[in-house]
Amino acid sequence: MNSIEVGENSLATDEEGYLENHTEWEPAVATAMATIDNCELSENHWAVINFLRDYYEDYEIAPAIRILTKAVGKKLGKEYGNTKYLYELFPNGPAKQACKYAGLPKPTGCV
Repeated sequence: MNSIEVGENSLATDEEGYLENHTEWEPAVATAMATIDNCELSENHWAVINFLRDYYEDYEIAPAIRILTKAVGKKLGKEYGNTKYLYELFPNGPAKQACKYAGLPKPTGCV
């Protein structure tokens, strides 16, 4: 069984590191996952992570990259809603990596 240690808690993850139970997510989970990836989360990272959490709450699905790009641009502004910007923040794939940090399931269509 795979897991991630967050504080004194051990949270179950799948083989790719996504939380098994998205309701166990807290900001410290994102920080722990980013630390594993040698990434320091900035305010811009958090804007996307929080956007994804809200999106998932509304639609019960993690958006694929095209939908993510369009929705982020609409919600946060045009400068944020482009693939280049999102890849600068999340180089392992904006939808894939950001959803992982947000404690959400892997988006449909991500390899």
